[in-house]
Amino acid sequence: MELVIGTKRWSTWSLRPWLALKKTGAPFTETLIGLRQEHNQTEAEILPHSPSGLVPALKDGDLVVWDSLAICEYLAERFPQAGLWPADPTLRALARAAASEMHSGFQSLRGECPMALDAAPHVANLTEATQKNIHRIAALWSELLARSGGPFLCGEWGIVDAFYTPVATRLRTYGVHLSDYGDDGRCGAYMSRLLATPDFREWEAAAKAGE
Repeated sequence: MELVIGTKRWSTWSLRPWLALKKTGAPFTETLIGLRQEHNQTEAEILPHSPSGLVPALKDGDLVVWDSLAICEYLAERFPQAGLWPADPTLRALARAAASEMHSGFQSLRGECPMALDAAPHVANLTEATQKNIHRIAALWSELLARSGGPFLCGEWGIVDAFYTPVATRLRTYGVHLSDYGDDGRCGAYMSRLLATPDFREWEAAAKAGE
């Protein structure tokens, strides 16, 4: 398999399926394409790999899957032993709903606080819309952690945690304290666990090295 990804400092959508693929333990080739290049250059480099002209894209034989969530779903089916979705049907439904909410929502947070793994942590003056997004994230995390018992959102680490790992990096970079958004401590501890996983730390080290 080959996973085509964008610049590791910035590409949240690449990070998510990369983490899921690492969790499977399957060998894969990583193809890195630099983002924020000259006009049309990035798209021109991506198009031979992905029909959408966007990253990420997973290539498995003659199959190309070009959406982050679709890639993760494919990996969950291809490697059921990896447990990328919870075995419990209730937790699995909640994990899918939470991952989908991240996939399609939180536009204000995503626009105002882009992932920047090379940036020093600093306190940002956040808009009301972004603060509303963070309140929702804190409530969602609290609900799932209480229901599953942790240590990750729906029990063991899975796709839903891959989807919220870039959120954790944003909260860290922009000086967000979840205790200001209703967290009783569980969300902050979960965020720390996400950022301490060996696979994320491997990605972050490569990002800080310039990839």
